[in-house]
Amino acid sequence: MSKRSLEGKVGLIFGVANKNSIAWGIAKAWHQAGAKLIFSYQNERLKGNVQDLANELDSQSHLFPCDVSSDGQIKDFFIQVQKNADQVDLLLHSLAYAPRESLANRFVETSREAFNVAHEISTYSLIALTREALPLMKKGGSVVTLSFYGSQKVIPHYNVMGVSKAALEASVRYLASDLGSQGIRVNAISAGAMNTLAARGISDFTEMLKYAAKHSPLKRNVEMQEIGETGLFLAMDGASGITGQVLYVDCGQSVIGMRSYDDELV
Repeated sequence: MSKRSLEGKVGLIFGVANKNSIAWGIAKAWHQAGAKLIFSYQNERLKGNVQDLANELDSQSHLFPCDVSSDGQIKDFFIQVQKNADQVDLLLHSLAYAPRESLANRFVETSREAFNVAHEISTYSLIALTREALPLMKKGGSVVTLSFYGSQKVIPHYNVMGVSKAALEASVRYLASDLGSQGIRVNAISAGAMNTLAARGISDFTEMLKYAAKHSPLKRNVEMQEIGETGLFLAMDGASGITGQVLYVDCGQSVIGMRSYDDELV
């Protein structure tokens, strides 16, 4: 891929919490390809982390607060974006949250509150952010979000997040249909299990990582750079014919229904 394939483009980054965030891996790939990045941070507790990481890329990087549970904060974020960029070309949505107890108990025990929170943060935020970005995507653009195979099949303890990710993937398709005539593409990356801050909230997540590494066709877990490169591809003109899709980057784990009976189960 061209090292400056995103030269002159502006990208919005939602979801960086620390250096292990998938959003950070994609942000680095976009930056290396020449994009100017504008970061969001949820609250003051996380601001320092995001600021330090943004400074690693460019001391002039902008970052503004945006709690996606607040329509007011979303609007304020985009007001700040407009003051610092004439247009937006890229939007990365890497946001997911569900109360910890909903990822430990049985799915049938999911509370109304946990269900609503998971869908508001993990799914509706994609719609809300994309809608606010539209006036700035004057020349089209690429919206990329992050999903997981728990949207399609039952993953132990993924619970309400799996349902939220299924809704997220459906939202990708509907947004792609809505926005294609404006030259805006919307796609999702379904990443394999990775040791992120959000993933550590899932009960027995360490066992999930071990299982994925043992039973995936590539016999390992996906690496951050691989997710970053896929995010870069979806942002580039080379992916101009791809929209409404879910791309699996999981070392092939999603293609396996059952391993050989000789395999020892975890």
